[in-house]
Amino acid sequence: MALTLWRRWTTHGGDALLKLGCCYFPEHWPEEMWANDARRMREMGLSLVRIGEFAWSRIEPNPGQFDWGWLDRAIETLADARMDIMLCTPTATPPKWLVDQMPDMVAIDEKGRPRSFGSRRHYCFSHQGYRAQSRRITCAVAERYGEHPAIVAWQTDNEYGCHDTVLSFSEAAAVAFREWCKTRYGTIEALNTAWGNVFWSMEYRSFDEIDPPHLTVTEANPSHWLDYRRFASDEVVSFNAEQVAILREHSPGRDVTHNFMGFFTEFDHYDVGADLDVATWDSYPLGFLEQFWFSDEEKRAYFRQGHPDIAAFHHDLYRGCSDGRWGIIEQQPGPVNWARFNPAPLDGMVALWTLEAMAHGAEFVSYFRWRQAPFAQEQMHAGLLRPDSADAPAADEARLVRDVIGQIGEQTHAQAKVALVFSYEAAWVCGIQPQGQSFRYLELVYEWYSALRRRGLDVDIVSAGAALDGYSAVFIPTLPIVPDGFAEKLGALTCPVLIGPRSGSKSASLTIPDNLAPGALEDLLDLKVTRVESLRNNISYIGNGFSVSRWLEEVLTEQAPEFAINDGRGVVFVNGNLRYCAVWPDRSLLDLLVERIAGKVGLDLLTLPEGIRIRRSASHLFAFNYSAHAVDVSGFGLGEPVVGSAQMAPAATSIWTIA
Repeated sequence: MALTLWRRWTTHGGDALLKLGCCYFPEHWPEEMWANDARRMREMGLSLVRIGEFAWSRIEPNPGQFDWGWLDRAIETLADARMDIMLCTPTATPPKWLVDQMPDMVAIDEKGRPRSFGSRRHYCFSHQGYRAQSRRITCAVAERYGEHPAIVAWQTDNEYGCHDTVLSFSEAAAVAFREWCKTRYGTIEALNTAWGNVFWSMEYRSFDEIDPPHLTVTEANPSHWLDYRRFASDEVVSFNAEQVAILREHSPGRDVTHNFMGFFTEFDHYDVGADLDVATWDSYPLGFLEQFWFSDEEKRAYFRQGHPDIAAFHHDLYRGCSDGRWGIIEQQPGPVNWARFNPAPLDGMVALWTLEAMAHGAEFVSYFRWRQAPFAQEQMHAGLLRPDSADAPAADEARLVRDVIGQIGEQTHAQAKVALVFSYEAAWVCGIQPQGQSFRYLELVYEWYSALRRRGLDVDIVSAGAALDGYSAVFIPTLPIVPDGFAEKLGALTCPVLIGPRSGSKSASLTIPDNLAPGALEDLLDLKVTRVESLRNNISYIGNGFSVSRWLEEVLTEQAPEFAINDGRGVVFVNGNLRYCAVWPDRSLLDLLVERIAGKVGLDLLTLPEGIRIRRSASHLFAFNYSAHAVDVSGFGLGEPVVGSAQMAPAATSIWTIA
């Protein structure tokens, strides 16, 4: 029964009914509770359950001694309740006996300290002994359960890179990096030239002399750092690919996923996603609001809701990481335990977050977790149930979503008219050599995305390698290293393209191009950047209706600027259908640019009330009220919604039929 349901879901992908689920840890609870838990999950409208990601010590309590009985019974109990199961490989938490066998398997941090046993993610991606153990346990689990009809999908490991664990500076990583460099450059002379190692007498005589770029007296060579980040990302990709290959061999026909994180760029998710069927991510809007760059004003306004674009940004990003198929495997249901401050969501927000995922094309939303644990590190992390098994507030919101899904039916994802180009390599470049403390890649991209969403536009976030034809407009917040063929792809477009600062400013080895910035884009843009400066937080220049802070480029061109600051220096230049923005644009300048570009191609813009966001599927328009007060959206002119009201209460969702 379960396998039949899953095959229907995977055939239709995002066109099927949104599935609801939860993360469950049967090893945490007495066995006599399992059947009642499964029954209550079904009653709540859940049909998918994720298990097993941290269970290695219970599966293999001693080397080579497997205890499958408890997991067999847990799977059968869930299957008897007609729950579809996503089983995980348990490699994020290798047991103590394995660390004792191979003490050097742990990652080493940038300060040279071991990442020791006692929590999780205590392994180095480059350690070949651990790689072999990872393959062994993955094979054992897959051989036992790969053909079980209730096992409908697999998750590899858990949250690659969480707790700063992508970069390891162990001896195993150093050895692997030397081989990576040899493969990339062929000769040590080629590497020395690419990195500019004649500077400061940093030249190497052989690849064996190269170490990871840490513990240096001052800044390490930025070219060295970029290649180390590329190498570390490739290690994550190959580690994941090993598990995927085993799962496909022993469990054919099931989808394979991995759970990515929020605002995380330490490895290339597009490369990992190429080996997956479905990209998933872990959605914690309140924690992300607290932990990242948002202003005090925004943190007060959206204290219990999360910023209106946090969840949507990641929905659109991860939809582009595995050919359009994606879901949420961990959805925040209440206060979390890991942010600096951990408020409870406003009543209605858990339902709103879930329905917003549906509007963006999610195949499933799974709440983390089923029951709040009364012990260990996550005992303060809420679940759908309290530790005493009574319903937590989010349980009723899950039931509400269940009913809405039944009311509006299947949703088909509609391609957006606007594309925004995202690059993990760009994030690394900006992080290695920011040139100004406030130049943060993720913040820049997020601000551009938010500017589009504030005007009611749907957005597809795509890689630099994605096809861009078919979009009405393309936005590129920054792309310091222009990939081979990308300039030609832009040149073939006829739609408006907006390109942001620092684009084309670096070669593939993180040096200044011979022709200066914008490098490979110079002929398309018909300009040259001759100087850049980063500005202190209290320094800004005023333009007509906008201001410039953080970053300012001096541009040499025959073009008259489209926008300039009051001293006459141009900040935006147009050549045909391409625009170049030579500054970090504030929100007012972004609004002006969005309006100018939308007007060129007839994109309909809305002026949304503060805190309101919308998203369209092929058949419905969804509106979400992230503000803490009621908002009237009757101005949409769509009549009465089929779900909710045009008089939207705080944390409310309203849905209109549009087809």
